[in-house]
Amino acid sequence: MWQEIDNKLCKTFIFSDFKLAFAFMWEVALLAEKEQHHPEWTNIYNKVEIKLCTHDSGNIVTEKDKSLAEKIDTIYNA
Repeated sequence: MWQEIDNKLCKTFIFSDFKLAFAFMWEVALLAEKEQHHPEWTNIYNKVEIKLCTHDSGNIVTEKDKSLAEKIDTIYNA
């Protein structure tokens, strides 16, 4: 579940191994580039943490972030 923390939408995704985590990041990277909306994220082995906010709107959560979050969830649940 996405949570709003410090004006960012945040979620942690857990995978069975690094390869699956990295494949997920690759898919999200392609989506983010297409949407021209790039996440702040970290990856440690099988864990990917993503934070979304809209920089040109003053670093707050906007509909653009919520839309990207829904699309990321679709990739994760595929």
